[in-house]
Amino acid sequence: MKISVLIPCHNEEKSIRACLRSALNQTRPPDQIVVVNDGSTDRTPQILKEFGRKIKVVNIYPATGNKSYAQEHGLKYVTGDVFVSTDADTILDKNLVEKIETDLKDERFVAVAGYVRSIRHNWLTTCRAYDYIIGQNIHKLAQSGLNFILVIPGAAGAFRTEIFKKAIGFDHDTLTEDLDFTYKLHKQGYRIKYDPKAVVYTQDPTTLKSYINQMRRWYSGGWQNLLKHFDWQLLGDPRRALELSLIYIEGVVFSILLLVLPLINIFFTAKLLLAYLLVTTIQASYATIKEKRLDLLLVPVIYLPIMYLNAAVFLEQFFKEFVFRRRNLVWFHPERIAI
Repeated sequence: MKISVLIPCHNEEKSIRACLRSALNQTRPPDQIVVVNDGSTDRTPQILKEFGRKIKVVNIYPATGNKSYAQEHGLKYVTGDVFVSTDADTILDKNLVEKIETDLKDERFVAVAGYVRSIRHNWLTTCRAYDYIIGQNIHKLAQSGLNFILVIPGAAGAFRTEIFKKAIGFDHDTLTEDLDFTYKLHKQGYRIKYDPKAVVYTQDPTTLKSYINQMRRWYSGGWQNLLKHFDWQLLGDPRRALELSLIYIEGVVFSILLLVLPLINIFFTAKLLLAYLLVTTIQASYATIKEKRLDLLLVPVIYLPIMYLNAAVFLEQFFKEFVFRRRNLVWFHPERIAI
């Protein structure tokens, strides 16, 4: 099996070197690394030259301004039977390619959804690490049991190249291309394997501004893809209908209640928050043991404002994208820290 790694990048001078080193230093080296330099104006092009013939650099000028366009262009140069899709702000675990190869030796699967860990920085990344742990060890594990992985992470996904090129491809009409091609895989009957041992470490927002912008993109892309793929072919399976209703219908109801209840009954709200504190404390304790990170014990306190912020942004994008159909396709490039 020949395996390629596809990495789109735009102005990633703070992280691209570490990303490429992690891709090169695999227990099972990839056969090809394709880096798409999407019109970078910082030192990214110079850093890419340091790696010489170890990588294949594809330059796009001017910048497309959209990750899916860069990925689509880079896919033309992929020669592997399988390609791993990741981001330039991400570090690959040394066993990632080896795990992907093992997973796709099983011909029942055409794609692999890996496991994302957050690089530790401040209280915001602690909250995101908590989200990842609960989301992947509980929710995604349940999705795997239902054979309906909602999303293959853009930073930790792998695909059979020929099938992806012929049947899936990259569209550019949503803000979350990873969710888009995951829906398309399901609707065409392809199976996705979830492998929690196929690990990557990614940068997450370290400021509230960056965090809000990222959540707007994620939630906006979620509603865009639901509208795009909402038909009987998707919902005909009751397992899919159950999962999507829990995510979107329950999400809207929960967000409204969370924001409105304090205005109606403050005492009932206090009781709910105590219940939240209990549940979050149990989950944070589990996360602390799972990741061996003591900072996760702070989650019951520091996650409360994030929960309200997430609810507000979720409803904001619901009304923009779903109710008023004001589609947003402006790509947000997050701030980076050096890794």
